[in-house]
Formats: sequence, structure tokens, C-alpha cells
Amino acid sequence: MPELSHRHRILVLAICCMSLLIVSLDNTILNVALPSLRRELDASVAGMQWVIDAYTLVLASLLMLAGSVADRVGRRKIFMIGLVLFTLGSLLCSLAQNLGSLVAFRMVQAVGGSMLNPVAMSIITNTFTDPRERARAIGVWGGVVGISMAAGPLVGGLLVDGVGWRSIFWVNLPVGLAALLLTWRYVPESRAPRARRFDPVGQLLVITLLGSLTYAIIEAPVAGWTSPLILTFAVVAALALAGLLRHEPRRAEPLIDLRFFHSLPFSGATVIAVSAFAALGGFLFVNTLYLQDVRGLSALNAGLYMLPMAGLTLVCAPLSGRLVAAYGPRPSLLAAGTAMTASGVLFAAFEAETSTALLFTGYVLFGLGFGLVNAPITNTAVSGMPRAQAGVAAAVASTSRQIGQTLGVAVIGAVLAAGVSASSHTEGFVAASRPAWWIIAGCGLCVLVVGALTSGRRARESARRTAELLGEPEIDRIPSRHDGQGRRTR
Repeated sequence: MPELSHRHRILVLAICCMSLLIVSLDNTILNVALPSLRRELDASVAGMQWVIDAYTLVLASLLMLAGSVADRVGRRKIFMIGLVLFTLGSLLCSLAQNLGSLVAFRMVQAVGGSMLNPVAMSIITNTFTDPRERARAIGVWGGVVGISMAAGPLVGGLLVDGVGWRSIFWVNLPVGLAALLLTWRYVPESRAPRARRFDPVGQLLVITLLGSLTYAIIEAPVAGWTSPLILTFAVVAALALAGLLRHEPRRAEPLIDLRFFHSLPFSGATVIAVSAFAALGGFLFVNTLYLQDVRGLSALNAGLYMLPMAGLTLVCAPLSGRLVAAYGPRPSLLAAGTAMTASGVLFAAFEAETSTALLFTGYVLFGLGFGLVNAPITNTAVSGMPRAQAGVAAAVASTSRQIGQTLGVAVIGAVLAAGVSASSHTEGFVAASRPAWWIIAGCGLCVLVVGALTSGRRARESARRTAELLGEPEIDRIPSRHDGQGRRTR
């Protein structure tokens, strides 16, 4: 990629952020629309889970492939194809006549979405080569998630109450088309100097693993946890995992280079991403149903209730990027884990739903924690890895996010489906949500503990050894407080 002026780099960042905006906005708007969608399409709890998880499942399955393909054939080219598919999928979703077709069209969206965020992050990584400048750019990237979370419930509430749930997919059309034209005009093409070969067996094993596991979790409350169908899918998932662990190390250029996980910061970022986004997926799913079905709020008012959480995410995401640039990921991760754990415990142990003040306190704490966690995940994942494989490294981080959100919705939805009355969606909802909130608190505690264990000096040394193992010892180190306020180090 040729050296770009500062102004051109900022423009590339803005274009990449547009793709993140439509993907994130689509998810937050959809959560607000779930109760309306359930009524019109006569969907069960499992049906609502599939509307969300069909997208995140396909996305998680294809992200690493998309990153690898983009490194090989051109990042701008794959990014533009992703924009076309995502925009087309959004149009088809708005025309869906039943739950099955909506789930299918969400999968079309996901194929396009798999080519957007990891490829955009790879473009950003190769555009902003200075570690501190990159950390600030990633902070802006994370801030877009906050914008989508703040705007999503409000925009979704207005559209659902005023026009209907189909209109939530129309928002993606103008933004997707604008991003497509700007990408064609301003984003330079780039490729990895040496891209990896395709790994069809590894790709098939990833799809089998994620699909079987998600199906087993979502359908278990209805079919029964010990039913032959669920046990079969659980066994298939276990065999796929075993096959993946056996197959990948034997390939010279695997889909997932397991050597990446020798780096403690990279491994920690992966676990933290799964935990944090599992908490987010569960948090949004539980609160959307609670506010509209139990409290009886409209979609717009439910969105307004969620603003404290969304607003804190918006404020804290760019702040976290600056903290990572100056002090490394440790302060942000510890604060994020503490806040998310406290939020979950507030609902699980102190019944925060019974008091509006406690409810808003829980939302503020979760927004604070989630806003702080995104930048250190991304920065740690890509900073400790060779820049030539930025697409694959960024795709692993993005895949971890989607796996986390998929599992969060699947597990939390399964807990709720097992606890609520079959005859009334709201009967027993608050009591059934207690275990769900303990799971969310546990995810926050995992962020705290893993963040503490994988962000110290020993962890940074493991990242250096991993880079040498991969054959590229000269990498950008993750800044730490020992570097003198984020001074660039080698």
C-alpha cells in the first residue's frame, strides 16, 4: 500500500467505519424489533434466537476465510463485494414474508458482513502503521460501536413504532451504497506480500463445529438436553473440534494458525472477546424482551431506557483507545471486567429490575465496561502479530466476537426458554432471568481475570517469542506503562 497523507488516512478510516456502522447498527436495531417481529411472524424464543444467531453464526464461520482471501486477492476488492452482498441481503430481509425466509436472508447479509469488518480492520492496520496512531484509530473504530448502540435503539424504536419492523433494514441501503462508491474512489488496493493458501477442510470443520454447537444449545430447551437429536449434534461438534485441532497443525498454511495462540496477549484477546460479546449478546436479548414484554414499553421507550448503556459505550470506546495507546491494554481490561461483573451481579443478586435507579445503574456499569473492552481486544490481537498476516489476525479477533455473541444469545435464550411459561411469554420471566444474569456476571469476571493474566511483562515476552516463531521478529510492540507514556518501542 502506498504511503498516504494524514488526511487521506483519516478518510480511509471514515470509510471503513461506515461498514462497521451498518453492521453494528443492524444488530442493535434488530434487538429492539424482536418483540414486534415475534408477534407478526409468530416466532418462539428459539425463533428469535435464530433471527440473530443465523447472522452471527455464518459471520463467525466465514470471517477467517474472508480475511485470508482478502490478503490474497485484494482487500479493497473483497471489501466492495461484501458491501454489495450486505446491502442486497438487507433489502431481501425487508421483503421477508415468514420466519424461515428472514433467517435465510439474514444469512445472505452475513456472507457480505464477513467481508466487511475484518477486512476493514486489516485496511486500517496497514494504513496506520505507527502503533500509537493505530491505537487511536482503533479507538475511533470502537467508538462507532458506541454510536451504533446509542443510535440503534432510538432509530429502531422510531422505525418500528412508526413504520414497522421491515423498515429497520432500509437504513443499511443508503449507507452501504455510499460506502461502496467512496471505497471505489478513495481506498487503495492492498495485499499481503505472502498470503496463505485456502484450507477447505479447516473451513468445513469450523462451520460444522459452530453450527452443531449453536443448534444444540438453541433447540435443547424444546427437544430436551438428553434427546438423541441434541446429543447427536453435541457429538458432531466435539468431533469437529477434535478434527480441527488435529488437522490445522499438519498444514503448512492452515486456516487458523494455532501458533498464534502461543502469544498470551493474542490468546487472552480471543478469550476476552468471546466473554465480552457473549455478555453483550445476552444483555441485549434479555433487556429487549424484559422492557417491551414485561414492562410493556414501546420499542422507542425501550430504546430510550437503554441510552445510559449506549451512551457510556460511545464515550468510553475512544477513551479506551487513548488509554491503550498510552498505557497498554491492562488498565482498560481491568476496569472493563470489574464494571461488567458489577452490572451482572447487580441484576442477579439485587434484582435491579425492581428499581428504576438500580436498573439505570446496571446499564451505566455495563456500558462503561463494554465501552472500555473493545479497543484493547483489537489492538492486542493485531499488534502482537506480523503485519503481513493482519487480515487473518484481525479475522480471528472478529470471529471471537461473533462466536461470543452467538453463544451469548444461544445460552441466555435457552435459559429463558427453559424458565418462562409455555402459555405466556412474560410469566416467570424475571425469575428465569436470574441465572442469565449470573452467566453475564461470570463473563465479566472472565474479562477481569484473563485481562490481568495476559497483559503483563511475561505476556509481552510471549508475544515476542511468537513473532520469532512465525519468522518475523520485527513487530510493533504493544505499549505499556513501562514504555514511558506509550513511547514507540521495538
